[in-house]
Amino acid sequence: MSAPFLIGEHMTGGYGKGPDILHDCTIAVDRGEIAVIVGPNGAGKSTGMKALFGMLDVRQGSVCLDGEDITALSPQARVVKGMGFVPQTHNIFTSMSVEENLEMGAFIRGDDFQQTMEQVFDLFPILKDKRAQPAGELSGGQRQQVAVGRALMTQPKVLLLDEPTAGVSPIVMDELFDRIIEVARTGLPILMVEQNARQALEIADKGYVLVQGRNAYTGTGKELLADPDVRKSFLGG
Repeated sequence: MSAPFLIGEHMTGGYGKGPDILHDCTIAVDRGEIAVIVGPNGAGKSTGMKALFGMLDVRQGSVCLDGEDITALSPQARVVKGMGFVPQTHNIFTSMSVEENLEMGAFIRGDDFQQTMEQVFDLFPILKDKRAQPAGELSGGQRQQVAVGRALMTQPKVLLLDEPTAGVSPIVMDELFDRIIEVARTGLPILMVEQNARQALEIADKGYVLVQGRNAYTGTGKELLADPDVRKSFLGG
């Protein structure tokens, strides 16, 4: 068996000199997969993702991208290696236009990125219509589309999404999930943290339930949805 495209293996760590938040936690995603991290509030879901992106100290364990150990790399160096990360909040430049936000996503590229921008507009047609509008004037769901689009402008090899549907309506959530499925179908691995656990597991190839920074349950989306313990504890029965 070859190793997953992105894997954080046996990660233990926390922020700065603070206590460990993750405890022997393993999270992975492979090409063309959607993997989701779910669990109760304070379970370490976003922390697990930030560990993969280099935003906290992994004191034990390792992070590997496409077979390369990147545990010691900064978040900026990981972006250059091919990681796209969309944080939950403060993920757009509100005073810049939609188009300028997307251009900012191409900052690491030295080639012509116009074709990538057209691909983003094909994926999110509303952004093409509003390309000249300040991003801060958009609805919550449209802002999330800008944030995901900007990450795609880097031409990432893997995309990390931290609570992409936070604060949006159920209709917008469904639409965002549809777009995420579309992106994954291009072969791009997607790892996301989600509060809407049931809906996220429905589109997931692989799911991780974290509790207090540890792996509590791991399986396919279907397996976790069918697991009575997972249903009772995390999905409302």
